[in-house]
Amino acid sequence: MSKMNYVVYGINGPVVSVKGVTPFAMEEMVYVGHDRLIGEVISVNKEYVTIQVYEDTVGLKTGEPVVGSGSSMSLELAPGLMSNIFDGIGRPLSDMYEAQGAFIGVGYADNANEKLWDVSVKINEGDEVKEGEIFATLPETPVIEYRCIVPCGVNGKVVKVQPSGKYSKNDVIAYVMCGNAEIPLKISQRWPIRTPRPVKEKIPPSIPLITGQRVIDTLFPVAKGGTAAIPGGFGSGKTMTQHQLAKWCDADIIVYVGCGERGNEMCQVLDEFSHLTDPKTNRPMTDRTVLIANTSNMPVAAREASIYTGVTIAEFYRDMGYHVAMMADSTSRWAEALREISGRLEEMPAEEGFPAYLPSRLSDFYERASYVKTLGGTTGSVTLIGAVSPQGADFSEPVTQNTKRFTRCFWALDKSLAYQRHYPAINWMLSYSEYFSDLDAWYDEKAGHEFISLRKEITSLLNEEDGLIEIVRLIGSDVLPDEQKLIIEIARVIRVGFLQQNAFHKEDTYVPLEKQKLMMYAIIYLYHKASALISQAIPISDIIATGLFEKLATMKYDVENDQLYKFDEYIKEIDTKLSGFGREL
Repeated sequence: MSKMNYVVYGINGPVVSVKGVTPFAMEEMVYVGHDRLIGEVISVNKEYVTIQVYEDTVGLKTGEPVVGSGSSMSLELAPGLMSNIFDGIGRPLSDMYEAQGAFIGVGYADNANEKLWDVSVKINEGDEVKEGEIFATLPETPVIEYRCIVPCGVNGKVVKVQPSGKYSKNDVIAYVMCGNAEIPLKISQRWPIRTPRPVKEKIPPSIPLITGQRVIDTLFPVAKGGTAAIPGGFGSGKTMTQHQLAKWCDADIIVYVGCGERGNEMCQVLDEFSHLTDPKTNRPMTDRTVLIANTSNMPVAAREASIYTGVTIAEFYRDMGYHVAMMADSTSRWAEALREISGRLEEMPAEEGFPAYLPSRLSDFYERASYVKTLGGTTGSVTLIGAVSPQGADFSEPVTQNTKRFTRCFWALDKSLAYQRHYPAINWMLSYSEYFSDLDAWYDEKAGHEFISLRKEITSLLNEEDGLIEIVRLIGSDVLPDEQKLIIEIARVIRVGFLQQNAFHKEDTYVPLEKQKLMMYAIIYLYHKASALISQAIPISDIIATGLFEKLATMKYDVENDQLYKFDEYIKEIDTKLSGFGREL
């Protein structure tokens, strides 16, 4: 690189310009000012280079130096990511606190003492290795094994290797002769955050991400390696829903990105995660969780980068052979960061002031979800679940509408359901999943062939109830025939007894798929029996008086998850109480 000095010419919030022709490349990471603020080149022309700075530019002056790094904005991928909390560009907040105090300063450089890890080397001198292959392992946490993988593009013979022992993340474990060069293999590696990590093969989604949440697993499933959006207004339960998914879904690793949320809410999230017990291991949930916090008072450019930081970490663990679920809360605040930076760049605004490239940025992010065969030959996945916070719960606004274009699962949260204490507040009439055709074969094999037919009948009854409710609101329920009154009653059981779920009840916070199926079966069994009696002119009031509808509405609490044989007693009780009506005829 030329020895010429390049200096700050103009400052507009997080946007800094350098005048003249420079050697800086697009997306190159640069250091701005005497404090060496981290920035990224976002525009290059013959007059100016434009840089977005990921730190606070208060105090930065024109004339201060700008130094290129020669590489893209990248993230260090190393052991220590798990159980840690980072800012939007991957700097550990705990280390920053020790170095700078309670308030985040600028120009932080990671000079912390290198931790030694107990590394087990898996290769020998003379072995042929290829990109993506695991060459060493170490216990990153008591439940997650960190697998050191050969960097992309490195293939060749091992010419030198260290024995198993204690090493820091920057120690060289081995050397590989790649072409005419000896390439060092370290525990850590760097990767550009805006570039997807390569894979050998993308596998079509065919396995659901089991969450234990009935409304999701049964009505609106998402595939491992799939995408889902959780839109909802303020107070509708987006964060709570993501907490439940993070705690109970069958992903190996959780990456939680808080981008642009209020500081007090993010503190609550971090505090709750630190006290959660992982139901799979009975250890702290943080043992398999990476947390990224970029609150609304942190630099806006770092908020824009935070979701790329998160998905890069998720892809890295996917390449080790893990199934990763990433929660982004929320992409609306990320889009607002895009809008602010775009405004400072004086770009032509599109709808509601968002930049015209909002759809392409959203698609770039969600397309990084994948179920893959890795370069090393294992399988792994990244499932992306993004919360959306439309102002005034208006789902027609640009972020929600463009998110719908790129996600195949839409869990629409309804504020009115939340006010009724119906959680998860997922509106079954506005939500949808496009994964049924991909997942039905799995459900048929693992959950039983009747699961799909029960789900379809449950959905049909809810749709019929939605049409009847309009009539009831206009002229009351008394004018309805008993057949339609039965639909309203059984739909209430579905809503209260099946779709509504109590996150604080030990039997209801997580429900295995087999119990979900048996609950549906009991509800539909009662519906068919009651429908047959109504066709014989038995009044629905008499059927309701048996108390069966109320009993089924509480079965989620009364039947323990490990005592599913009790559902046989429900079926027998339905038969016993309803058989008496037949004898009277």
